[in-house]
Amino acid sequence: MPEICPVCGLPKQVCMCGEIAKEEQVINIKVEKRRFGKEVTVIDGLDRKDINLNELAAKLKSICACGGTAKKGKILLQGNHKQKAYDALVSLGFPSNKIEVE
Repeated sequence: MPEICPVCGLPKQVCMCGEIAKEEQVINIKVEKRRFGKEVTVIDGLDRKDINLNELAAKLKSICACGGTAKKGKILLQGNHKQKAYDALVSLGFPSNKIEVE
């Protein structure tokens, strides 16, 4: 018996909830200076209900080859990784016109 999606009620193989959730997100990517002049890339605007932030943060950390975390609805990556994060989010299925890079 295939697994059923709790949101739409369709089998997991044909469920489109994740794809629809990705298209509705408006994502902001910016770099902030922290203590001692360290730079942190902040990815904000993701809905925690629709997207697993910890899983997405792990993928971004792997692609950008850096440390980071997911806290309070934001993903923090150590260092300036604006372009890499943008490219990674587009490759993961987020629409490029919904991603703003500051």
